[in-house]
Amino acid sequence: MAIIPLDGLFESHLTVRDLDRSIEFYTGIVGLELAHRVPERHAAFLWIGGRRQHMLGLWSIHTAPIALRLHIAFSATLADVEASVGRLRAAGVMPRDGGGGREIMEPIVFGWMPAASVYFDDPDGHSLEYIAMLEGQPRPELGTVSLSRWRETG
Repeated sequence: MAIIPLDGLFESHLTVRDLDRSIEFYTGIVGLELAHRVPERHAAFLWIGGRRQHMLGLWSIHTAPIALRLHIAFSATLADVEASVGRLRAAGVMPRDGGGGREIMEPIVFGWMPAASVYFDDPDGHSLEYIAMLEGQPRPELGTVSLSRWRETG
């Protein structure tokens, strides 16, 4: 039994090497809105999905030798997930699958969910994802397939 029912995840945080570069990436490429910057703490906060919806915190690690590769998935419409492949490529960012990091030409589908997905990396190597839940029943027997293959078998 949960102590309280949850509505969703409000915020998540990443460490970055160059805060200005990361702010530029997350505002310019990902399209998040800068909400607040705290220079004395080398941190910035960005709105996801509009103000007061969800938040991403970025924290500069300066020259610390520790680097973690973390993952965050952003929910989007199916049309936007499909369009993201070309838009990422046009911005110089490689769209990839979720497993081996292979470049993709269209979204992949996780049959067990089902959801269409496109992965890409931020400048610090964090794994980011655009994901859209799909209509219909899960088909885990398909594993992970291209969106066109999912549609062919549907």
